[in-house]
Amino acid sequence: MARTAATPKHLWIIGIVALLWNLMGILDYLMTQTKNADYMAKFTQEQLDFFYGLPMWFEAFWALAVWGSLAASVLLLLRNRFAVPVYAGAFVSMVITSVYSYGFANGIDLMGVGGFLFSLAIFAISLALWLYSKAMAARGVLG
Repeated sequence: MARTAATPKHLWIIGIVALLWNLMGILDYLMTQTKNADYMAKFTQEQLDFFYGLPMWFEAFWALAVWGSLAASVLLLLRNRFAVPVYAGAFVSMVITSVYSYGFANGIDLMGVGGFLFSLAIFAISLALWLYSKAMAARGVLG
């Protein structure tokens, strides 16, 4: 069995912050999927029509993105090398949903510039977590 390198303190910090961040994504996903009235009340009717009219394949990729990111964060905290491909799969799934939302479904008009910028932040954080997990695996921290 291969020995893994010592766990740097930043792994715990990044892992815990990533876990909390991804739990927020899970909350958004669950509240939208269950059509929670209090949560969905903040959206316009056009936005609700968009969310409730998403194609099944989109919802599948959205689920892969949020649940995969959560699983990858747990794997990172467990120092498991499978965090790398799970983060990668979640990232690709998120990119697919974003391309559809903003490239084909008029997402900027629906969600506004603020929504678009938040999506860019999600993109950057997802990419950073995947690259971070790759770096930790390359350093032998993830076994």
